[in-house]
Order: sequence, then structure tokens, then C-alpha cells
Amino acid sequence: MTTTTLAVLVPLLPFLGAAAGLLLGRNAPGFVRPLAVLPTLAALVAAAIVAVRQNGGASVDAATELTPTGSVPIELSLHIDGFAALVAVVVALVATCVQIYSTGYLREDPRYPSYAALVSLFTSAMFLVVYTGDLMVLLVGWEVMGICSYFLVGHYWETPEARAASLKAFLVTKLGDVPFLIGLFALATDAGSFEITKVLDAVAHGGLDHPTVIALLLLAGVAGKSAQFPLHTWLPDAMAGPTPVSALIHAATMVAAGVYFVARLLPVFEASRAAMVVLAVMAAVTMAGSGLAALAQDDIKRVLAYSTIGQLGYMTGALAVGDRGAAVFHLLSHGAFKALLFLAAGVIIHAAGTNSLAAMSRMSHLRDRIPDAYWTMTVALLALAAIPPFSGFFSKESVLGAAEHVTTGHTENAPGAAGWLVLVAGLITAFLTAAYAARLWLLTFHGRGTEAPDHGRQPLTMTVVLWVLAVPSLALGGFAYRTLPDWFDGNDLAPTLTTSVLGTGVALAGGLVMYAAWRHVAGLAARVPLGAVAAHPEGDAGLVEAEAIATHTPAYGDVASAPDPADPGRLLLGPLHRHAAAGFHLDAVYDVLFVRPVQAGASLVRFLDREVVDTYVRGAGALPRWLGAAVRRAQTGNVQTYVSALLAGTVVLAVAALLVASGA
Repeated sequence: MTTTTLAVLVPLLPFLGAAAGLLLGRNAPGFVRPLAVLPTLAALVAAAIVAVRQNGGASVDAATELTPTGSVPIELSLHIDGFAALVAVVVALVATCVQIYSTGYLREDPRYPSYAALVSLFTSAMFLVVYTGDLMVLLVGWEVMGICSYFLVGHYWETPEARAASLKAFLVTKLGDVPFLIGLFALATDAGSFEITKVLDAVAHGGLDHPTVIALLLLAGVAGKSAQFPLHTWLPDAMAGPTPVSALIHAATMVAAGVYFVARLLPVFEASRAAMVVLAVMAAVTMAGSGLAALAQDDIKRVLAYSTIGQLGYMTGALAVGDRGAAVFHLLSHGAFKALLFLAAGVIIHAAGTNSLAAMSRMSHLRDRIPDAYWTMTVALLALAAIPPFSGFFSKESVLGAAEHVTTGHTENAPGAAGWLVLVAGLITAFLTAAYAARLWLLTFHGRGTEAPDHGRQPLTMTVVLWVLAVPSLALGGFAYRTLPDWFDGNDLAPTLTTSVLGTGVALAGGLVMYAAWRHVAGLAARVPLGAVAAHPEGDAGLVEAEAIATHTPAYGDVASAPDPADPGRLLLGPLHRHAAAGFHLDAVYDVLFVRPVQAGASLVRFLDREVVDTYVRGAGALPRWLGAAVRRAQTGNVQTYVSALLAGTVVLAVAALLVASGA
């Protein structure tokens, strides 16, 4: 089988699995799980073979015209270089792990068939984004992911939180997609083609007439899809969906699409130095702000959500300094350990019986009850904190090293200001990341909350997946930084001495400061009295999570709703804690600037429609009605009346005629 055929099968197999799952889900429930897992697993095998055959060499290209347009053609095309080949493998690996994990996590969920089909469709759309060589086909995958995220985040649609989160995710991402679409059309108009290779060739020969406008329009869509400031607010709320969905969105699909898009079209953005500075500012604000917000969250999934936003900030920061190799390296590394973090969080949710509302502060005695989640999450958190020799250290250092090269003038791919912004914000975020990672680990596994009932061991499908993802989280970085340059642009991805010492030093400082704060508050603060924990009927993790969201409380126990005063994050942030916990009130700002004016405008339009337009419509209908009523009164049915009226009319006409004649 040729490489092109295998590449076509990669997005096609999950799509066919999704279609079959939707058709057979109700009538043949026994086929649902095989149709969820096997096509995605086959796509993983095919993507791995494509990557082995591509081997970082010449790109695999194939194209056929989709439809005649009369001007700029739209083609079904493949363009698989080293970036695309490796990203597709990570997408397939994470999607397969999520599908296998979900068979246990949602084993009693009545809507599992539609859930599994949507996950497969989501995966297929991401493959389309990764492999396609045409921007319009990329846009199709881009938008299909948006629709799938709407349905998957709103999986527990009975709850107002899930409904609001799905709608918010859809609207915020669409807010960025509108300028994104305009930017794609402007780019194709300047380049004369939607084909990526022709666009890049046009950029290389100075064929873009409006590079800054195009780059900024495209960045709006990237900010929405990859949850970058200021369009990042949808991602923390998206935690209302099932935890495996969070793993898929955060690790391999949706948010990774924006970073991958910029990496693939980086020369378009490099054509405008202003756009590179804007990208650097966006990355710096995103990194630092999300780190502070993560430090103030008590819901384990919201901590991980803000963590994703910050790590995506590292990727966009690498792109802002012109090193797409470092950006995609961190994307690959992050995909493994962030998927592991979310799936381990799903195990914790089941074991602790809590999902939201001060979840971590109420956990207790989990280390011995869920050893698989404990050890694998520890590995993932060390990778997240960029502690050597875990994978996150090598990929994050490649980003900081790229920024350092710009500041020292070793490369001129980006303005020096962009390099300084990314480097300083990256070091600050390294401190914050290690701090909130340590806080999550301490509160979750060494907390002093109320112990939940023990539900026994987790399903094997859940625990095996954790260990599978722990391997790349531990070993990917040390292996990859030596081999990835051959797959990418050839730029050195090895850690540099300066940034390695600085990055590791601030990370260790962040962890130690958090540990000292935890010991301090644990010894001084009085614990909030916790109520007795009620037994919960045994059920699968998905139902526990759904009930937790639906009741606005932890899934087990009647506990106090006050925040835990023994939170080390509260001690470190001080007065900033309240603002960081609310995401620095950005939603409130948007409410004042956008939501309320739109609502006021809608109220004005409704008033004008009801009081002005409807008044004219009612008047136009009333006049004929009154005339009809007057005429109807004359129709009495009495012949004598009609004759009398006829005679009276004749007399009137005769008199009128005489008057006219006499006047003449």
C-alpha cells in the first residue's frame, strides 16, 4: 500500500467509525466500543507507518481538484512533511488512549454511543488539519472540530454549567474564526492559491501585498482556537465536559490546531515584524496570566486547563521568535504529559468523589488508594514543571533557548523585543508552573480533607492507558531533541547552558517555595469543619462526575462551601488571589464591553419592532377593516332599502347635473 493511500486512510478511518457508530449505536450496542477503538487504533498504525516512510525527508504531496471555482482553485491535497507526520502520530496516540479510557470511564453512560462517535469525528477533523495541503480543506477540519467541541463539552446537557460552557466555547472560538476566514481569503488572493506550498512560495518571493493585515486576521482565529489571550476564557469553563474530552481537546486536538497552523505558515507571519511582536505579547501575557490563575484554582481540572493555556503560550512564544521546531517539539511533549494529567485526574475524580467546588482542598488519603494515578501523575507533573530529565524539560528549554538566541542576536527571524518578552515571561511562568504543579500534587495526594468511600480498583482500561502515556512523558524529551532537528528545519533543539540553569533553577525555586508555604499554612491554619461523608452508590466515574456538576457540590459528602484557609496558593498570592481565581475578571470585562451593549441593542430593536413597526402594521390592517365594517352595515338585505337608496342617489345625481348645467 502506497504512502499516499495510507495517509488518506488516517483521517478516513475515524470518520467511518464515527458514521458507523452513529448509525449502529442504538440498534447494535455491542459494536459501539469496537467501532470507537479499532478505527482510531488502525489510524494510529497507519500514521506511524506514514511517519516511518516519510522519515523527515521530502514531503509527501498529492492533490486532486475538488471543484472548479473559476478563479482560485480548491484541491483535496496532502502535504506531509516531518511536522505533519509526527503531529499526526501524537494525535492518533492520544485519541486512541482516550477512546480506550472512555470505555471504562463512561461504561454506564446512556449517551456513550454518540460520545464515542463524536470523539472519532473530532479526531478525523484534526487529522484533516494536520495532513491537508489546502487551506480551504484545513478550514473544514478546523470548523468540524468547533462543532464537535460544542457537543462534547455539552455532553452532560442536563446541567446548566455544561450547556453554558458548550455555548461559550462555540461563540468565543467563532468570534476568532470570522477574521480568520477573512484572513484566509486575503492570503489566497495575494498568493493566488489556497495551496500551502504555493502560498509559502509566494511569501518567499515577496508576493504578499498586505502581510501585516493578513497575519493579524489569522492570529485572531489562532487566539480563539488555541485559547490565547484575549480569547482564552472558554477553555477553563469547558471543564464541564467529561474528563476524557478535556484530555483530547487539551493534548492533541482543537487547541493544538492553532499552534500547528502558525507553525506550518510561519513565513507568512515572519513577513510582518509587527505581527511577530503582537504574537510575542500575546504569548507573554498568556503565559504569565494563566500561571497566576492556575495557582488560585481549587478545581483540579481548572488548574490543568489554565496550565494548558500557559503551555500553549510557550508554543506561541517559540513561534514569535521564529523557531517552529521548538514550538512543535513542545506541542509533542505537552500532548503526552497533558493527556496523562487529565486522564489521571479522571481516576482521582472517581476515587475522591469530587469534581468541582474546592475539590483539591477536600481530598484525602488518595496516594495509597490509587497508586497508578499517583505515580503516573507525579511523572506528568514533573514533566509539566520542566524538571530534568523528564520530557517537558527538554521541550521547554528549546523554547527558552530559541528566545535567548533572538536576544543575543544569533538569529534575526524575529525582533529582539519579541525575544526578550518571551524569555522573561517564560522564566516567570516556569516558576509559576512548578509552584502550581507542586500545589496540585500536595493538595491532591497529601491533603487533609474528608476521605471519600473506597470504590475499589479502577477499570483496567483506565489504568493501563496511564502507564502507556507515562512512557513518552518520561523519555520522549531526551530522545527527541537529538532526532527531531532532522524532521524539522534542522535547528538545534538541545538545551543551552544559560536557559537550562535559569529555567531549572526557577522551577526548583517555585516548587520549594510552594512546599514551604504548604507546610506553613498546614501548621497554622485551622481546618474548615467538614461534614460527615455520605455513602454514594457505586457507579462509573462519568456518572460520578455528571452528578457532581449537576448538584454544584462534590459528588460525595455534605461539606462546607467555604474555601480552605490552608491553601498555600492563597498565602503566596495574597490580595491577588481573589482576582486570579476569577481569571482576572476578563469575563466581567467582556460582559460590560460586549454582552450588555448587544443586549441593550437587542432590547431597542425589540421595542422599535413592537411599538413602531407593529403599530404601522396594525394600522394598515385596521383601515380596511373599518371600511369593510362600514360597507357591511349597508348590506341589510331589504329590497325597499336598496330601492330607496337608488332613488335617493338618482335625485342627488340629477340635482348635481342641474347645478352643473346652470353654472355652465
